[in-house]
Amino acid sequence: MAKIAFIGAGSTVFARNLLGDILGHEELAGSEIALFDIDAERLATSELVARRVADALDAPAKITSTTDRRVALDGAEYAINMIQVGGYEPCTVIDFEVPKRFGLRQTIADTLGIGGIMRGLRTIPVMLDMCRDMEELCPDVWFLNYTNPMAINCRAVGCASSVRTVGLCHSVQGTAYELSLDLGIPYREIDYLAAGINHMAFYLRFSHDGEDLYPRLLELAASGRVPEHNRVRYEVLKHFGYFVTESSEHFAEYTPWFIKRDRPELVSQLNVPLDEYPRRCVEQIADWESERARLEGGGPIEVQPSFEYAATIIRSIETGKPRVIYGNVPNDGLIDDLPAGCTVEVPCLVDGNGVQPTRIGALPPQLAAMIRTNVNVQELTVEAALTGRREHVYHAAMLDPHTAAELDLDQIHALVDALLDAHGSWIPALS
Repeated sequence: MAKIAFIGAGSTVFARNLLGDILGHEELAGSEIALFDIDAERLATSELVARRVADALDAPAKITSTTDRRVALDGAEYAINMIQVGGYEPCTVIDFEVPKRFGLRQTIADTLGIGGIMRGLRTIPVMLDMCRDMEELCPDVWFLNYTNPMAINCRAVGCASSVRTVGLCHSVQGTAYELSLDLGIPYREIDYLAAGINHMAFYLRFSHDGEDLYPRLLELAASGRVPEHNRVRYEVLKHFGYFVTESSEHFAEYTPWFIKRDRPELVSQLNVPLDEYPRRCVEQIADWESERARLEGGGPIEVQPSFEYAATIIRSIETGKPRVIYGNVPNDGLIDDLPAGCTVEVPCLVDGNGVQPTRIGALPPQLAAMIRTNVNVQELTVEAALTGRREHVYHAAMLDPHTAAELDLDQIHALVDALLDAHGSWIPALS
């Protein structure tokens, strides 16, 4: 059976969900699962949980754990990446608190914006080092990346490594499920096609039994009866005509329109959750400590299917049975009006030949124009990381839509300096 390496397996809850998906399929139940993390204590908990998931599913998997990444990767057919370089403390705290001193507020800060830029700069070197190990130890591996900033990381790997890579996220299928609830239609009955970039893909088709559902979504948007947590995305629908695939708290910081320090009433009106990710981290850390004590004390473990695509990909490649997933891949003639080589999110056919992206053609022009504002930041961040040129960090920040809407050029320059200084050795030296 296939060897599947979990990189960053100390993300125990996420690893548990993926393991439940993988080992829950008869064709994959006997897989070799190699767990790797740099934190030995978290790794030990993850191994315990993995063994209990296997027991719950009666899966004869071979489960090992190691703090040596090369051991985990040696001979792997699949490598699932779920690392977070710098963690909540110190790096996520820095990403929020330093910009706040300059009057720049964020919600999640893991994909774009000044926080996404910094996360990319500290993550890319680690991922490329990981890819060098894979090129040596498992050159035919499929590298399944879940680590944000998704588009930035995948573009960097595509530029600097030969490893076969696809970026995975649950936003496309997750949002389709949310909209099914808003409309009162069973999720499995909805037919959709989405394309764009990670966290800024749009549903080009959204229908049920041949009926275009966009008129009903637009009616809901006009009525003001949208879910309180989703006001930003319904506002975008009203003005651009299409629904975006990532949550309102994420999307609010990818554009210049929703977070303004001189418009607190706008933030309140649209229910934009400033500092959402730090709050979430604190809650998750507390919840995890309680969950770990419960699991280590022998409490029952619950295994439920997730929305994630990793198991679907592995299963289809191993068995040859075709399935469709949404993946983040290089724009090699897939979307005409986005830059060649940028990371796009499109439907992909998966079978024994691997992950095969679907050509979309041209997006509606207003969507392509909006997406390109984010691609600019992604490409400059990757350029900074690959060349070591500090000036491109300034350029990325200056062209970021939200940052540029709040700060002038000198303020952005000073903010970048303050962040790089605060991160210290977490980000390799730039000249």
